[in-house]
Order: sequence, then structure tokens, then C-alpha cells
Amino acid sequence: MTSTAPVPQGLSSERDAGPFDPPSQTTRLRETRPVSPLTFPDGHQGWVVTGHDAVRQLLADTRFSSRQDLGVLHVPYETPGMPAFTEPSPQVPGLFIAMDPPDHTRLRRMLTGAFTVKRMKQLEERIAEVVERQLDELARLTPPVDLVQEFALPVPSLVICELLGVPYEDRETFQVNSAKFLEKDIRLEDKLAAYTAMTTFLGELVTSKRADPGEDLLSYLARHDELAVEELTGIAFLLLFAGHETTANMLSLGTFALLEHPEQAAALRAEPDLLPGAVEELMRYLSVVDVLFRYAAEDVELGGETIGKGSTVVFSLLAANRDPGRFDDPDTLDVRRGARGHLSFGHGIHQCLGQQLARIEMRAGFGGLLRRFPSLRLAIPADEVRLRTDMNIYGVHELPVTWTGTAA
Repeated sequence: MTSTAPVPQGLSSERDAGPFDPPSQTTRLRETRPVSPLTFPDGHQGWVVTGHDAVRQLLADTRFSSRQDLGVLHVPYETPGMPAFTEPSPQVPGLFIAMDPPDHTRLRRMLTGAFTVKRMKQLEERIAEVVERQLDELARLTPPVDLVQEFALPVPSLVICELLGVPYEDRETFQVNSAKFLEKDIRLEDKLAAYTAMTTFLGELVTSKRADPGEDLLSYLARHDELAVEELTGIAFLLLFAGHETTANMLSLGTFALLEHPEQAAALRAEPDLLPGAVEELMRYLSVVDVLFRYAAEDVELGGETIGKGSTVVFSLLAANRDPGRFDDPDTLDVRRGARGHLSFGHGIHQCLGQQLARIEMRAGFGGLLRRFPSLRLAIPADEVRLRTDMNIYGVHELPVTWTGTAA
């Protein structure tokens, strides 16, 4: 690649190989050189990583920094939920996804107890109730309907609002602004305005919880006197943002994928016990969070290459999850596959804190849809579904569906 290429086509958001597959040039990069040198538009020499083993090693190695105040100013992509700045950006208080140890360790440790497998299991019954209630609402509508607005977005929004203690009636405030925040091609001032609107709302909320705490997660955090309000606000932003955007897009894009692979949907209807493995396979196959970056804090050997100190390293989770060196026939959706080892929840110290919550929501969501709507199908041709290639978390903008009858 030469310095004349404005944006590396191998990491383009254009899905030229299909709505569920990596861009074809990303696949070619992985096949020819999984750790490849990359020239950014301003001439900065960095790297792009597409192989599974190399991406996994990168995520586990803390010498690859997640901080955005160390000079990562050449990146043409954005960490989901983080604005792209043209100069090093100061660390945002509480936003531990963009921190390294010990700051990351201190904040994440406070949350670990709230997201244990045991704690999430305790929430499973309540999540099932939320899903069934939303399915009841969906069944009362006259098709065609948009599954995003009527199911995929409300379910995780309701769950995360209840968990954090965010009033659900305020959902439009954070849903509209978080969607705006994820747009790729908007002015920086518009993106920052959306971010400011969300943090202002959340700052007022955590301040009120510090004064009058309840039983929710934000109240639990607010009891930690060593956390400043700014840190509480940053944590609240991250949990609220990540807690509904990623799962909502997995529910909608995953349903799209199952409707386009009716034999896989039929297998899940016939054998509900396949659902846990199917969720892992859909996570692997779709990878709604794809292109991320790290910053080499020192010289590091990766995939047979020397990544020099100061280099920006861009990597693709979707390409890694479709690596034939890790998964047999990786471009095939197979709900019977053992998809263990996929990287959609990350790896290492930044592995997704809410992954068990997301798994429970997806098992309940996909299972409920397939059970209650046995005739569910697209209401428009598949090639007319509007894909979120303009957003930093992939999915569909709308998923018009229809059906001819529902089940109890």
C-alpha cells in the first residue's frame, strides 16, 4: 500500500462480499500477510492485523496500549463510542476501555462483582420476562414491522436501563445521541454535541444517585466515595452505550442472518438446546464490532514482524473470526459449530465486561423470536435491507419483517 491511498481499502466498511462477510480485500490481506505494513493517509507507517492468532496475541499483550493520549492521531478509524480527534485526546475520566493498567485495573475491579456469571444468572429470569413482554407487544402489531425498533433495540435498552437505574422513559435521549455518536461521516462538533448531551444527562443522574442511592448498579458505584462524579459519568456512559448498542445490533443482524439461512433457523426451532452454541456462532460469524486499534508503547514482535514503538496497529475482529487457520469452513454459518475461541468479545484485560449479560439476552431474544414467530420472514428483498456501513458498530438500520401467524 502506498501513501497515496486515502483509506486502506482492505478495512473499508463496504461489504462487497455480502452483508455478513468481510470486505474481499480484508480477506486477501489475511491470506497473504496477516500482519501487514500500512501507510496511513498522512504518511504515518503503521500496521494492519487480520489473522486470528496475531489478533489474539495483540489483545493479550499490554504493550499495545488502548490509551488515546499517547499520540494516536493518525488513525482513520474510531474505537466504537470514541470520537476521532486530529490530535492526541486527553483521557476521559471513567472511560476504562481507553485506559491501561493501573487506571484500567482500578476501575474495572469495581465493576467485576456486578457482572459475574452468578450475578448474571440471577438476572436471567427477569431478562426472559422482558423479552416475552416485548414479543407480546410485537405480536399485537400488524405486519410488516421494523424488527429493530419493535424488538432488537427495546430489549437491551430495557435491560440495561433496569440494571443501571436509568429511567426507561429517558431512552430517546441516549438512543438518539448514541446513534449520532456512532456515525462515521459527521462533523466532529456534531459528534461531540451528542457526547455532551449524553454525559450531561448521565452526570445529573449519578449526582442524584450519590445523594439518594437505590439498588441499581449506578447507585452501587455512587457509594464509592473515591470515584469522582466525572469518573462515575464516564463509567455510566460506557456501560449504557455498550449495553444496548452492541446487543441491539446483534439481535437484528443475527435475525437477518438466520432468515437468510432458513435451515439454520429450522435447526434452532427443532433443537432449542443448540441456542447457546448458536449465539457464539452468530457472534463469530457477524462480529458487529470489527475494526479497532492499539498503539505500540514499545517494540513488539507480532506474527513474525517487528512492530516499532509508536506505531498505530489497526486490527479486524471479523477477519480474525473468519480465519480458516482457526475455524473450518469459516464463511459458513453453522449453529452446530463449536465456535469457542472467537474474538467478538475481545480478549485479555479489555475483554467485554458484559459478555454474560449479552449472551443471556441473545439466547432469550433469538429463542423467543423463533418460537413465537415460526413463519417470520423478510418483508423486503434481502438486498434492500439498509446496512449500517456508515456506523462504527455494524448491523442494519431497519429490518422489515412479516409473518402469517404466531405461537403461544
